[in-house]
Amino acid sequence: MRPASLGRASEAGVSTVSAATAAVPSRRRLLGWTAVASATLLAACSSPPHRSPSASSSSGSGRTASAPLRQASPVPPSGTPLALNPNSREGALARALLVINTPYTYGGNNPDGGFDCSGLVHYVMSAEGNKRLPRTTAQWAAASRPIDNAALQRGDLVFFNTSGARFSHMGIYVGDGKFVHAPSTGGTVRLQNLTDRYFAQRFTGARTVFADGG
Repeated sequence: MRPASLGRASEAGVSTVSAATAAVPSRRRLLGWTAVASATLLAACSSPPHRSPSASSSSGSGRTASAPLRQASPVPPSGTPLALNPNSREGALARALLVINTPYTYGGNNPDGGFDCSGLVHYVMSAEGNKRLPRTTAQWAAASRPIDNAALQRGDLVFFNTSGARFSHMGIYVGDGKFVHAPSTGGTVRLQNLTDRYFAQRFTGARTVFADGG
């Protein structure tokens, strides 16, 4: 006959093992939740504003070193469109064309650090002596005036809905149905046709920041 104390000890041992075994799935679930949360956070931190379809382009400039982002100047008061000197149209456009093939960088606004779409516009417009300029795509839309597509001039802005917001991507019109823009992660500053299917389907309008526009 087995002593009662031994029986109780055995039962306690079995209970301990059972509890430990039951705890294993809980730990596994916890690790799974932690992994999912970490992946979600990383995705949120690294998500670009939009992803356009890849297109062939010339090789990049090879400049990948980061550079401090310039602080954007305050935007004009709400409801007050910009009225920049129209003589700066061609100079701004020329600067945009000079940085073609510069790598896309989310938040970038200079040739050394790369560009995102609104950072490219800020860079070329501020280089013409314009000091109080917007920085984000939505701010540029708010600080510009809508114009008819037929009235588009070189240097005007074109906007697209690429991520569920009416003004979520932008570029600078260069004439002949083309615009220059910084597309998305993995891309470079490039020329694009407004009639390209992806952008034609997402086009939300032309706007201007120049006093002679429209």
